[in-house]
Amino acid sequence: METQTITIRVSPEAARVYKTATAEQQRKLEVLLSLKLAEVARAPRPLEEVMDEIGRKAQARGLTPEILESLLDD
Repeated sequence: METQTITIRVSPEAARVYKTATAEQQRKLEVLLSLKLAEVARAPRPLEEVMDEIGRKAQARGLTPEILESLLDD
């Protein structure tokens, strides 16, 4: 798959999680973000609405940076 480099702003905690992740974990995070961005591009809803929903679902399910990191370790 062809890729391009982009720059995005994230919270300090998200940046720390990414920077301390292994190369394999970083690759997985990049794929996850790429899929989410592609999903948003196809969605008939505004980006902000989709992002809010993703955040609410993640919090409701108890997802924290630590849990995400442990999931990526699997």
